Amino acid sequence: MDKPLFEILAYEPTELGTLCLRRRELLCEPGTIITEVTLNHEFLMSSYLTASERALSEVALTMHAGTHLRVLVGGLGLGYTANAALASDRVARCEVIEYLPQVIAWLKDGMVPLSEKLNAESRLEVTHSDVYQHLLGEPTEHHDLILIDVDHSPDENLGTANGQFYTAEGLRRAKLHLTKGGILGVWSYAESSPFVDALREVFREVRVEPVTVFNNLIDVEQTDWLFFAHD
Repeated sequence: MDKPLFEILAYEPTELGTLCLRRRELLCEPGTIITEVTLNHEFLMSSYLTASERALSEVALTMHAGTHLRVLVGGLGLGYTANAALASDRVARCEVIEYLPQVIAWLKDGMVPLSEKLNAESRLEVTHSDVYQHLLGEPTEHHDLILIDVDHSPDENLGTANGQFYTAEGLRRAKLHLTKGGILGVWSYAESSPFVDALREVFREVRVEPVTVFNNLIDVEQTDWLFFAHD
């Protein structure tokens, strides 16, 4: 009997710690191959369960009635949020800001499942930068949707400097990057009442959207949380 597939595709030091890209066959679903990312040996993301990453774009798009939309995605990951945005013909441009150059290289080098599709997408631009610093600065252009999927949650950040974004003052500065009627969306693996309070201080309308799926890898239901805000 052949051993299940397990490959380390990349194992690289970064400013945030050791980043690993791996591909493996699921023991519970023989023949199903998934791609995973770990940071400092802790699970970060997977190509197996992507409902909440896709919903971050999909829900935001249902909330905005416009066309020729300009979308900013904070955090490339494996590309599912950007890909879901680009699935809409109402999106004219999608810019992704990614902090880790290694993650950008994985996409360009065809190492992740959506590489071929995203690399062929003329509406997509991927930039190496810090999305939080970008949103704290003065806007050079405005976006109809700003979608953030970087940290584990507003209360558990990957970088020590990220936390300012989740405050009322950080959100006021980020709001300046939105067009009139623009939508801010933020992904989280956990609820966060302090972040909801900060959103309500800055925006007129706040929507909290749970996305629950059954994770048969660990035999439990799990819920991710999406926060949306607009005026």
